[in-house]
Amino acid sequence: MKRNTWQREAVRGALDASEGFVSAQGLHATLHATGSPIGLATVYRALADLATDGSADSLQSPDGESLYRACSTNDHHHHLICRNCGLTVEIEADAVETWAHNVATEHGFTQAAHVVDVFGLCERCTAAAAASAL
Repeated sequence: MKRNTWQREAVRGALDASEGFVSAQGLHATLHATGSPIGLATVYRALADLATDGSADSLQSPDGESLYRACSTNDHHHHLICRNCGLTVEIEADAVETWAHNVATEHGFTQAAHVVDVFGLCERCTAAAAASAL
C-alpha cells in the first residue's frame, strides 16, 4: 500500500472535486490554478496509484487518452460516457458479464477481466446538436 503523501492527497482532493472524467494534464492544470506546486509526473503517478487501489476509475477516451474520476464504488462496473460534455453514468451490464465469462470459458481462459465503456452523446447534448442543426 502506498503512503498517503500530501501530493497524493492533493490529487485525490482535486479528483473528488472534478465532475466526470479528467485527464492528468487537466487535473494538473486545476491544481496549479489553486497554487499547488505539484509536478505533472507526480499527478500521473498518484492517479495510477488511485486507479490501482480502486479509489479512482480509469478509462481511455476514444482518442486514447487516459482519463480518471473519483470512484463511487469498488465493485466492478461499466460506464456510459458522453463524448461531448463528459457526463458519466455507471451502469449494470449483466449481459456483458455473462458474455465475457462465456467467451473466456469457450477459449480456455480463467480469471478473465474486462473493461466496457460505451461512448455516445447524452440526451442534453443530442438535443443541443439537433437544435443547432436547425
